Amino acid sequence: MSEWKTDNWFVSHYNYSEEARKGLQLPERVQIHDITLRDGEQQAGIIFRKDEKLQIARALDEAGVDRIEAGMPAVSKQEMSAVKAIANDGLSAKVFAFARCMKSDVDLARQCDVDGVMMEIPSSDHLLKYAYGWPQERAVQSSVEATAYAAQHGLHVAFFTIDATRASFETCWKLVGAVASEGHMDSLVVVDTFGVCSPEAIKYFVTRMKERIRKPIEIHCHNDFGLAVANTLAAVTVGVEIAHTTVNAIGERVGNASLDEVTLSLEMLYGVKTGVRKEKFRELSKTVERLSEIKMPPNKPIVGEGAFTTESGIVVGWWNRLEELRMPLEMFPFKPEVVGQRPVKVVLGKKSGKDSVICKARQLGLKIPNDKLDDVLAKVKETAEEKKRILTDEEFKLLVKDALS
Repeated sequence: MSEWKTDNWFVSHYNYSEEARKGLQLPERVQIHDITLRDGEQQAGIIFRKDEKLQIARALDEAGVDRIEAGMPAVSKQEMSAVKAIANDGLSAKVFAFARCMKSDVDLARQCDVDGVMMEIPSSDHLLKYAYGWPQERAVQSSVEATAYAAQHGLHVAFFTIDATRASFETCWKLVGAVASEGHMDSLVVVDTFGVCSPEAIKYFVTRMKERIRKPIEIHCHNDFGLAVANTLAAVTVGVEIAHTTVNAIGERVGNASLDEVTLSLEMLYGVKTGVRKEKFRELSKTVERLSEIKMPPNKPIVGEGAFTTESGIVVGWWNRLEELRMPLEMFPFKPEVVGQRPVKVVLGKKSGKDSVICKARQLGLKIPNDKLDDVLAKVKETAEEKKRILTDEEFKLLVKDALS
């Protein structure tokens, strides 16, 4: 066995080649800071009630995430009550609140009994000027005073730099440097607020920050260009040890980095431990899907209903033999049970072949003479195109009955 091929997964050996890993600064372990209950809920239309937040928090804790960002107490009395309930629920995960760089927000977080605070401030001059109407000096002063105040009251302080990746580096550094020297930060959160970085740019930015600050760096990415997971992984390759994720990639606008995609990629493609229980992925996804009322597409990686479903006749032909040989990893990069998924499923539709019909008939205990296979297959394709979907097992049974009558 090797890092790229185990009893549970089979990925590319190139991931672990010296050439591919040259210059990488991979940590042994990455902490997962899950933001489903705060940034995830910021997706338009999502509302988590208190009991629902507790249910998700418990599921996240059971899945082994290190930290749970429970919400922003300043939002409402109901939100504050939910954050406090999560913080006092006896979870193994550390519980954080989201706060502006204001002493009043810190006081609300303190009343919730949380372990730490994400303290946000805009870090780009243009966002300060046009969205907030603030001079930079106000942001610096507020950040220094509020972070020091939070630390004085025993809270872990993660300094959250809004729009850092569109700020000039010196503008951003003036803020970060002031907090590091005059205020307080236990860690710095590099925030790609508008999802505007490439993986290479993320690596460059994080590296520059690491040259100036000796604090742990966290990475928080949005998915506007579909790069939230790639950018999160890129940050880890230059030494970031804390990754922000959401279940099902929900979040502001088009979402954040997906918990399952980030953790599975780290463990299987990079060999970096996360401590997350992968077998909980599907169950966790379904819980958030139900409570958020945001349905996942069937082709969602890892947890989608179609992740281990196959229709193509050629591919089913492979599966017929591989299933008999008990070699699923010749066809899938990881076993379905590793991520809590159901077994491989063969379905019938327009793209089916004879092997598909044979496989489905065997599963349903049907016997189809060889001279009738072509007729049945033709009818499967015709019916699937007419209905514009795959066939149900009952429809296939009736189809076979008609073909043999």
